[in-house]
Amino acid sequence: MNKINSIFFFVFSVLAFTSCTVNNVTVDEKLGRIFENNGVKGTFGMFDNSRGEFTIYDLDRFKAPAVPGQTFHLFSTLVALHTGKLTDERSTLTAGDSISETLRIDTAFKRHSDAHFTALAQLIGKDTLKYWADSVKYGNKKISHTAFWNDSLTISPDEQLGMVKRLYFKQHPFRASVQESVKKMMIVQNNAQLQLAYTIGIIPQQDHQLVWVIGWIEENRHVYPFVLQFDAKAGTDGRAIGAKLSRELLEDLGFFKGKM
Repeated sequence: MNKINSIFFFVFSVLAFTSCTVNNVTVDEKLGRIFENNGVKGTFGMFDNSRGEFTIYDLDRFKAPAVPGQTFHLFSTLVALHTGKLTDERSTLTAGDSISETLRIDTAFKRHSDAHFTALAQLIGKDTLKYWADSVKYGNKKISHTAFWNDSLTISPDEQLGMVKRLYFKQHPFRASVQESVKKMMIVQNNAQLQLAYTIGIIPQQDHQLVWVIGWIEENRHVYPFVLQFDAKAGTDGRAIGAKLSRELLEDLGFFKGKM
Protein backbone atom coordinates (compact mmCIF):
# COMPACT_ATOMS: atom_id res chain seq x y z
CA MET A 1 0.00 0.00 0.00
CA ASN A 2 1.20 3.52 -0.66
CA LYS A 3 0.21 6.96 0.57
CA ILE A 4 -0.94 9.50 -2.00
CA ASN A 5 0.37 13.05 -1.95
CA SER A 6 -1.40 16.17 -0.82
CA ILE A 7 -2.34 17.36 -4.32
CA PHE A 8 -5.25 14.97 -4.37
CA PHE A 9 -6.79 15.91 -1.07
CA PHE A 10 -8.76 18.81 -2.49
CA VAL A 11 -11.03 16.22 -4.15
CA PHE A 12 -12.01 14.81 -0.80
CA SER A 13 -12.26 18.11 1.02
CA VAL A 14 -15.17 19.17 -1.16
CA LEU A 15 -17.12 16.19 0.15
CA ALA A 16 -17.28 17.83 3.58
CA PHE A 17 -16.42 14.57 5.33
CA THR A 18 -13.75 15.81 7.70
CA SER A 19 -10.54 17.76 7.35
CA CYS A 20 -8.12 15.69 5.29
CA THR A 21 -4.45 15.33 6.05
CA VAL A 22 -1.58 13.75 4.23
CA ASN A 23 -2.01 10.65 6.39
CA ASN A 24 -5.70 9.83 6.11
CA VAL A 25 -6.01 8.52 2.52
CA THR A 26 -4.49 5.18 1.63
CA VAL A 27 -4.38 3.61 -1.82
CA ASP A 28 -4.69 -0.15 -1.31
CA GLU A 29 -3.39 -1.82 -4.45
CA LYS A 30 -3.76 -5.34 -3.07
CA LEU A 31 -7.53 -5.06 -3.53
CA GLY A 32 -6.87 -5.33 -7.26
CA ARG A 33 -6.49 -9.10 -7.03
CA ILE A 34 -10.11 -9.37 -5.86
CA PHE A 35 -11.30 -7.52 -8.96
CA GLU A 36 -9.06 -9.77 -11.10
CA ASN A 37 -10.40 -12.94 -9.46
CA ASN A 38 -13.92 -11.83 -10.41
CA GLY A 39 -12.91 -11.00 -13.98
CA VAL A 40 -13.75 -7.29 -13.75
CA LYS A 41 -11.99 -3.92 -13.64
CA GLY A 42 -13.13 -1.17 -11.34
CA THR A 43 -12.61 1.03 -8.31
CA PHE A 44 -13.51 0.92 -4.64
CA GLY A 45 -13.52 3.49 -1.86
CA MET A 46 -14.41 3.28 1.82
CA PHE A 47 -14.50 5.89 4.60
CA ASP A 48 -13.77 4.94 8.20
CA ASN A 49 -15.88 7.53 9.96
CA SER A 50 -14.49 6.90 13.45
CA ARG A 51 -10.90 7.48 12.34
CA GLY A 52 -11.57 9.88 9.47
CA GLU A 53 -9.59 7.68 7.08
CA PHE A 54 -10.16 6.65 3.46
CA THR A 55 -9.17 3.43 1.71
CA ILE A 56 -9.17 3.63 -2.10
CA TYR A 57 -8.41 1.26 -4.96
CA ASP A 58 -7.76 2.83 -8.42
CA LEU A 59 -7.62 6.46 -7.48
CA ASP A 60 -7.95 7.86 -11.01
CA ARG A 61 -11.17 5.98 -11.67
CA PHE A 62 -12.49 6.93 -8.24
CA LYS A 63 -12.34 10.59 -9.29
CA ALA A 64 -13.86 10.05 -12.76
CA PRO A 65 -17.56 10.95 -13.35
CA ALA A 66 -19.94 8.36 -14.80
CA VAL A 67 -23.68 8.02 -15.27
CA PRO A 68 -25.40 7.05 -11.99
CA GLY A 69 -27.85 4.56 -13.47
CA GLN A 70 -30.25 3.10 -10.95
CA THR A 71 -28.36 4.61 -8.02
CA PHE A 72 -30.22 7.81 -9.00
CA HIS A 73 -33.32 6.11 -7.56
CA LEU A 74 -31.92 6.87 -4.11
CA PHE A 75 -31.89 10.60 -4.84
CA SER A 76 -35.30 10.73 -6.52
CA THR A 77 -36.89 8.78 -3.65
CA LEU A 78 -35.51 11.30 -1.15
CA VAL A 79 -36.92 14.18 -3.20
CA ALA A 80 -40.33 12.55 -3.68
CA LEU A 81 -40.80 11.82 0.03
CA HIS A 82 -39.51 15.20 1.15
CA THR A 83 -41.70 17.19 -1.25
CA GLY A 84 -44.84 15.17 -0.55
CA LYS A 85 -45.11 13.57 -3.97
CA LEU A 86 -45.07 10.34 -1.99
CA THR A 87 -46.35 10.11 1.58
CA ASP A 88 -44.14 7.30 2.89
CA GLU A 89 -42.49 4.03 1.83
CA ARG A 90 -45.93 2.41 1.47
CA SER A 91 -47.02 4.90 -1.20
CA THR A 92 -47.68 3.27 -4.56
CA LEU A 93 -46.49 4.02 -8.07
CA THR A 94 -47.80 2.75 -11.39
CA ALA A 95 -45.18 2.05 -14.03
CA GLY A 96 -45.51 4.10 -17.18
CA ASP A 97 -44.92 1.15 -19.49
CA SER A 98 -47.17 -1.33 -21.27
CA ILE A 99 -47.48 -3.50 -18.15
CA SER A 100 -48.53 -0.62 -15.86
CA GLU A 101 -47.77 -2.59 -12.72
CA THR A 102 -48.48 -0.84 -9.41
CA LEU A 103 -45.89 -1.22 -6.65
CA ARG A 104 -45.08 0.32 -3.29
CA ILE A 105 -42.10 2.66 -3.55
CA ASP A 106 -39.97 0.50 -1.23
CA THR A 107 -40.70 -2.54 -3.41
CA ALA A 108 -39.90 -0.65 -6.61
CA PHE A 109 -36.66 0.54 -4.98
CA LYS A 110 -35.57 -2.97 -4.05
CA ARG A 111 -36.48 -4.23 -7.54
CA HIS A 112 -34.54 -1.37 -9.18
CA SER A 113 -37.56 -0.82 -11.43
CA ASP A 114 -36.66 1.79 -14.06
CA ALA A 115 -40.27 1.89 -15.29
CA HIS A 116 -41.53 2.97 -11.88
CA PHE A 117 -38.74 5.45 -11.28
CA THR A 118 -39.24 6.99 -14.70
CA ALA A 119 -42.85 7.55 -13.66
CA LEU A 120 -41.66 8.94 -10.32
CA ALA A 121 -39.27 11.40 -11.99
CA GLN A 122 -42.10 12.64 -14.19
CA LEU A 123 -44.32 12.99 -11.12
CA ILE A 124 -41.69 15.07 -9.34
CA GLY A 125 -40.86 17.14 -12.43
CA LYS A 126 -37.59 18.36 -13.90
CA ASP A 127 -37.57 21.73 -12.15
CA THR A 128 -37.98 20.20 -8.68
CA LEU A 129 -35.35 17.54 -9.33
CA LYS A 130 -33.00 20.20 -10.65
CA TYR A 131 -33.54 22.35 -7.55
CA TRP A 132 -32.64 19.49 -5.24
CA ALA A 133 -29.74 18.31 -7.40
CA ASP A 134 -28.33 21.81 -7.02
CA SER A 135 -29.07 21.81 -3.29
CA VAL A 136 -27.25 18.55 -2.54
CA LYS A 137 -24.65 19.10 -5.29
CA TYR A 138 -25.52 15.82 -7.00
CA GLY A 139 -22.73 15.21 -9.51
CA ASN A 140 -22.73 17.69 -12.39
CA LYS A 141 -26.42 18.48 -11.61
CA LYS A 142 -27.49 18.13 -15.29
CA ILE A 143 -31.04 16.79 -15.06
CA SER A 144 -32.37 15.88 -18.51
CA HIS A 145 -35.58 17.13 -20.12
CA THR A 146 -37.24 13.82 -19.22
CA ALA A 147 -36.49 14.50 -15.52
CA PHE A 148 -34.63 11.19 -15.38
CA TRP A 149 -30.96 10.31 -15.50
CA ASN A 150 -29.30 9.81 -18.87
CA ASP A 151 -25.83 10.39 -20.28
CA SER A 152 -25.99 14.10 -19.41
CA LEU A 153 -26.05 13.45 -15.65
CA THR A 154 -22.78 12.15 -14.21
CA ILE A 155 -21.37 11.64 -10.73
CA SER A 156 -17.99 10.33 -9.59
CA PRO A 157 -17.46 7.54 -7.05
CA ASP A 158 -16.00 10.02 -4.55
CA GLU A 159 -19.16 12.15 -4.90
CA GLN A 160 -21.30 9.03 -4.41
CA LEU A 161 -19.33 8.29 -1.25
CA GLY A 162 -20.19 11.75 0.04
CA MET A 163 -23.82 11.24 -0.90
CA VAL A 164 -24.19 7.96 1.00
CA LYS A 165 -22.18 9.17 4.01
CA ARG A 166 -24.46 12.18 4.43
CA LEU A 167 -27.50 9.94 4.04
CA TYR A 168 -26.33 7.64 6.83
CA PHE A 169 -25.89 10.57 9.21
CA LYS A 170 -29.04 12.30 7.90
CA GLN A 171 -27.06 15.37 6.85
CA HIS A 172 -28.87 16.05 3.57
CA PRO A 173 -31.33 18.98 3.39
CA PHE A 174 -34.26 16.56 3.58
CA ARG A 175 -36.35 15.75 6.64
CA ALA A 176 -34.62 13.30 8.98
CA SER A 177 -37.61 10.94 8.79
CA VAL A 178 -37.34 10.86 5.00
CA GLN A 179 -33.65 10.00 5.12
CA GLU A 180 -34.32 7.29 7.70
CA SER A 181 -37.00 5.74 5.45
CA VAL A 182 -34.63 5.57 2.48
CA LYS A 183 -31.87 4.13 4.67
CA LYS A 184 -34.18 1.28 5.66
CA MET A 185 -34.87 0.52 1.99
CA MET A 186 -31.16 -0.11 1.46
CA ILE A 187 -30.63 -2.66 4.25
CA VAL A 188 -29.68 -6.15 3.03
CA GLN A 189 -28.35 -7.62 6.30
CA ASN A 190 -29.07 -6.50 9.84
CA ASN A 191 -28.28 -8.37 13.05
CA ALA A 192 -26.63 -7.88 16.43
CA GLN A 193 -23.16 -8.01 14.87
CA LEU A 194 -23.47 -5.77 11.84
CA GLN A 195 -25.62 -3.87 9.39
CA LEU A 196 -24.92 -4.05 5.67
CA ALA A 197 -26.86 -1.73 3.39
CA TYR A 198 -26.46 -0.84 -0.26
CA THR A 199 -28.18 -0.28 -3.56
CA ILE A 200 -26.94 -1.53 -6.93
CA GLY A 201 -27.19 0.24 -10.26
CA ILE A 202 -26.50 -1.27 -13.68
CA ILE A 203 -26.02 0.66 -16.92
CA PRO A 204 -25.79 -1.39 -20.15
CA GLN A 205 -23.02 -0.20 -22.48
CA GLN A 206 -22.22 -1.30 -26.04
CA ASP A 207 -20.02 -4.23 -25.08
CA HIS A 208 -20.23 -4.34 -21.27
CA GLN A 209 -22.23 -3.12 -18.30
CA LEU A 210 -21.25 -0.49 -15.77
CA VAL A 211 -22.16 -1.53 -12.23
CA TRP A 212 -22.41 0.63 -9.09
CA VAL A 213 -22.75 -0.55 -5.49
CA ILE A 214 -23.15 2.25 -2.93
CA GLY A 215 -23.89 1.86 0.76
CA TRP A 216 -22.31 1.24 4.14
CA ILE A 217 -21.33 -1.43 6.61
CA GLU A 218 -21.63 -0.89 10.35
CA GLU A 219 -19.86 -3.05 12.92
CA ASN A 220 -19.53 -2.47 16.66
CA ARG A 221 -21.25 0.92 16.29
CA HIS A 222 -18.65 2.10 13.77
CA VAL A 223 -19.88 2.96 10.27
CA TYR A 224 -17.96 2.67 7.01
CA PRO A 225 -19.66 4.13 3.90
CA PHE A 226 -18.35 2.56 0.69
CA VAL A 227 -18.67 2.79 -3.08
CA LEU A 228 -17.83 0.10 -5.61
CA GLN A 229 -17.90 0.65 -9.37
CA PHE A 230 -16.78 -1.81 -12.04
CA ASP A 231 -17.20 -2.98 -15.63
CA ALA A 232 -18.73 -6.43 -16.13
CA LYS A 233 -19.03 -8.41 -19.33
CA ALA A 234 -22.28 -8.05 -21.26
CA GLY A 235 -24.64 -10.90 -20.52
CA THR A 236 -23.29 -11.59 -17.03
CA ASP A 237 -25.28 -11.05 -13.83
CA GLY A 238 -23.83 -7.69 -12.81
CA ARG A 239 -26.02 -7.51 -9.74
CA ALA A 240 -24.80 -10.85 -8.41
CA ILE A 241 -21.20 -9.96 -9.19
CA GLY A 242 -21.64 -6.65 -7.39
CA ALA A 243 -22.98 -8.32 -4.24
CA LYS A 244 -20.22 -10.96 -4.28
CA LEU A 245 -17.44 -8.48 -5.01
CA SER A 246 -18.62 -6.09 -2.30
CA ARG A 247 -18.56 -8.83 0.30
CA GLU A 248 -15.12 -10.08 -0.74
CA LEU A 249 -13.63 -6.59 -0.64
CA LEU A 250 -15.13 -5.95 2.79
CA GLU A 251 -13.95 -9.34 4.06
CA ASP A 252 -10.43 -8.57 2.86
CA LEU A 253 -10.56 -5.32 4.83
CA GLY A 254 -11.48 -7.23 8.01
CA PHE A 255 -15.27 -7.15 8.17
CA PHE A 256 -17.72 -9.98 9.05
CA LYS A 257 -15.32 -11.23 11.73
CA GLY A 258 -16.52 -9.13 14.65
CA LYS A 259 -13.20 -7.29 14.88
CA MET A 260 -13.92 -3.92 13.25
